[in-house]
Amino acid sequence: MGGAATGSGASGAGSGGGASGVEARDPGLQPERTRLAWRRTTLSWTVVAVLGIKLALMDDATAAGVTGLALAALLWIGFLAVAHRRIRSLDTARPQVLSTRGALLAAGCTVALAVCGAVLIW
Repeated sequence: MGGAATGSGASGAGSGGGASGVEARDPGLQPERTRLAWRRTTLSWTVVAVLGIKLALMDDATAAGVTGLALAALLWIGFLAVAHRRIRSLDTARPQVLSTRGALLAAGCTVALAVCGAVLIW
């Protein structure tokens, strides 16, 4: 366990300076925890989408209900695309930072899904 950290730290130790600490960073299990968090979030989104389908189809299917259901499905697919891209990017040795566009898209989909859920309830 300590060997991996020692090995990655030894390569940057000879350079000296503050910048070598950034290059020799050992992320440990952080990318794996982040990947698992994205997977849990996509699972939660799927449960919410299924419950939304059940709620929309429980009563008579109205045009507004079907439209809300279609919008929620599109939001779910959009969020899955962002999450899948992020999960795949975390598989590399040095994961890239989540882009601003990806973060805004994920947050926007979440807020829009909450609005769709509120419309379906009322």
